[in-house]
Amino acid sequence: GTNALAIATMKFTLASIIAFSASAAAFSPSSMASRSATRLAVSTAPPPASTASGEWTPESWKNSDFVGKQMPVYDDESELDDAVKELERCSPLVFAGEVRSLHEKLARACHGQGFLLMGGDCAEAFNEFNVDHVRDTFRVILQMSLVLTFGSAMPVIKIGRMAGQFAKPRSEPDEVKDGVALPSYRGDIINGEDFTEESRRNNPHNMVKAYHQSAQTLNILRAFSTGGYADLSRLHAWNLDFVEDTEEGSRYRKFANKVDESLRFMKAIGIDTADPNFTQTDFFTAHECLLLPYEQALTRKDSTTGKWYDCSAHMLWVGERTRDLDSAHLEFTRGIGNPLGVKISDKCTPDELINIIDTMNPNNIPGRLTIIVRMGAEKLRKNLPGLIRAVQREGKSVLWISDPVHGNTRKTDSGYKTRDFDAIRDELRAFFDVHDEMGSHPGGVHLEMTGKDVTECVGGGVSEVSEENLSERYHTFCDPRLNGKQALELAFLIAERMRSRTGLPPLE
Repeated sequence: GTNALAIATMKFTLASIIAFSASAAAFSPSSMASRSATRLAVSTAPPPASTASGEWTPESWKNSDFVGKQMPVYDDESELDDAVKELERCSPLVFAGEVRSLHEKLARACHGQGFLLMGGDCAEAFNEFNVDHVRDTFRVILQMSLVLTFGSAMPVIKIGRMAGQFAKPRSEPDEVKDGVALPSYRGDIINGEDFTEESRRNNPHNMVKAYHQSAQTLNILRAFSTGGYADLSRLHAWNLDFVEDTEEGSRYRKFANKVDESLRFMKAIGIDTADPNFTQTDFFTAHECLLLPYEQALTRKDSTTGKWYDCSAHMLWVGERTRDLDSAHLEFTRGIGNPLGVKISDKCTPDELINIIDTMNPNNIPGRLTIIVRMGAEKLRKNLPGLIRAVQREGKSVLWISDPVHGNTRKTDSGYKTRDFDAIRDELRAFFDVHDEMGSHPGGVHLEMTGKDVTECVGGGVSEVSEENLSERYHTFCDPRLNGKQALELAFLIAERMRSRTGLPPLE
């Protein structure tokens, strides 16, 4: 019995490793990518339908038929035009072939053959940028994806909220302090955080600065994903220093030892573990499609297919505040070939969701549209079943993922915005419970997180963050983020749930 269990465990570990390394080098030339799986026809849709005012173009969102919510007002139109023209002369940040590669993976996930892990900063900042910060977020996503792959024995699609996640929506257009009203801080790509007239001026040239920082970030990510850092033989080195001595760090080391053992076995039977499938990984980028002049300026027509792609990121999503059917953001995104996401809360009705899907994915192409659910546990249990039922009834192809952080933000008595780990866990549990009941695929998770040792979200079994010590390392420019320990703990919790769905024994 013991030998049979050991053999079964070895087989599952091997399957997990193969799933983890099934497709490598998203940032590499296509000649380096080895894809044994059947390619999916994800880019055969006809051109976007015409609007009341004519055919879709990268600028058609400006038409008076559409409402541009959450858009900054610039005081000098000629300055804005100059910045847009400068961006139009810049190289694409990502390329159509990379975008199509992501689309294929998301299409498989729509059919239950993958899990999407999306994570990164609430908002990137100019003065926080450095190689170590990018590396640490990348490595904790690698750790989480390895744990999730082991839990599910299916490929995990890794997407960073990086290299473009600068703009943030705001509840009020202005901020008032001591009777002085200034434009709200909307992220470094628009204006500055300091409460001064000069800093809060909406500066279009910040878009150019954001482009150049994004280019540097992508260069770093490409180097780490294909230059040996993501090599499975280095998985022990992915442990963050401040996680190393914790319970989760110890649990990760034990788990890594199992993978090491399987790699040695594979090498012994003649499998080349120096192959790019084992030494490189796919890593994609995404951000909220909010600042439309920036997105328009980086939209390019692919010379191979004739389709338009927003080359600021591999994937873009439309937020809860800008997803109205007459929104300029839906008009812009419906015409680009990138995979898209849309965030929905408990305010979204089944009929509204179907209309959004019809607008963003009229040809019902698998992998085109991801529904990002953010409600809070109680509201999710009440509202999500009806939304899933409507999608199933209409035969729509979407990928459902959970954003368990945005619906669980609160302010402490001391004035800090925070999130409770227990509430985040409860919403994830509710997300999986509902999908179990509905017979649908819980396809991923979207997290605001960082590889830094911050104190912004309270709780967690291995975290020492409480309301009393939030101020110690509270560095966020926007919303509170999970730190590396909390993110890794969440990955183990999700992995356990995914294993139980497939009848596998718990992780040791």
